Amino acid sequence: MRFAYRGRNSKGGLEEGTLDASSEAVAAGELQRRGIIPLSVTVHEEDEGKSEDILQKIPLFRPKVTLDDLIVFCRQMYALTKAGIPIIRIIRGLGETSRSPALTEALDDVADRLETGSTMATAMQANSHVFSDLFVAMIHVGENTGELDDAFHRLSLILELERETKRRIKQATRYPVFVIVALTAALVIINFFVIPQFTTTFQRLGADLPFLTQVLIFTSDFMLNYWHALLVGVVGALYGFRAWIKTEKGRLQWDRRKLRLPVMGPILEKIALSRFARNFANTLTAGMPVTSALTVVADANDNAWIGHHVQEMRHAIERGDSLLRAARNSEMFTPLILQMISVGEETGAVDEMLINVADFYDEEVDYSLNRLSESIEPILLVGVAILVLILALGVFLPIWDLGSAAIG
Repeated sequence: MRFAYRGRNSKGGLEEGTLDASSEAVAAGELQRRGIIPLSVTVHEEDEGKSEDILQKIPLFRPKVTLDDLIVFCRQMYALTKAGIPIIRIIRGLGETSRSPALTEALDDVADRLETGSTMATAMQANSHVFSDLFVAMIHVGENTGELDDAFHRLSLILELERETKRRIKQATRYPVFVIVALTAALVIINFFVIPQFTTTFQRLGADLPFLTQVLIFTSDFMLNYWHALLVGVVGALYGFRAWIKTEKGRLQWDRRKLRLPVMGPILEKIALSRFARNFANTLTAGMPVTSALTVVADANDNAWIGHHVQEMRHAIERGDSLLRAARNSEMFTPLILQMISVGEETGAVDEMLINVADFYDEEVDYSLNRLSESIEPILLVGVAILVLILALGVFLPIWDLGSAAIG
């Protein structure tokens, strides 16, 4: 995107011109880097009307940084910082070569802040829409310990595991979602196209209809006559549900109920606990204090209910409890996991034991996912059988009654 600028150079002279940047803030930072004090920075006339830029101002259409982008960025930062290349030069170079416009904009802003004397953690925290609290905390520890390259290496591993976790969640929910969508589509087709044909036939014959058939006809007529109201109701319910889970109380209750779902709940719980244990181990290994690590890990957990328990563990430790007692009181972990945490506290290797805990949960998740179809198929068969039975009785009972009456 091109910007027109007016500014004063180091000698006080007026300078005008244009430059390419991802935003006005980035353009102003580039001018300061050149020794020009910006007086005004505006979008160039050629770019003012571009629909692409207008769409990018809308949050829905704004490009986002993916996990893959961040993983590549962390790997590159690890290799380049380890080679001893200056940080600002690295950030500028990666910003220019990144394929993600959103990441390029964030890196340009980080580089501008670094040039003004900010720390990297502070500069990244100002771009919280790209860099999470866990990301910033790991960078903060790396800066303070002089092991920034190691921090980026750990972050690349954490993000890779997060990508694997999301893949597992999609894998776990894909089959149930497909089944629910398929059954919903079947019900809609039956009520809109199949039952009306039988209704016309039954009305023509003028026979008394069984109660089950009357229910099917009433349902079909209601959907045909009030489909627009149903559509508005469904959209409104979805919108209200999304608004509810965005609230702190709503998200906490919803995440708690997700863990209690039949079949799927235990799998989602194991995935969340595996993520907690591995992130907690990585933050401890990086040198972060236990209470600070628990705070960061709680905020980084996608499940608010698990995060709530982690925060309670932190409060318990601040009151003087041991990690083992806090973990036991949270009622999140099995006796085997508590035993491993106990061994970790006694040997001073809690991080290693937590890695073993995460590996244990990963194995359990793999086993549960492999058996997921076996667990869901009976539920699916029962649901389909009930649906077919209702339709069969509702459609064929009147035909049998008519046939019996004709024979009699």
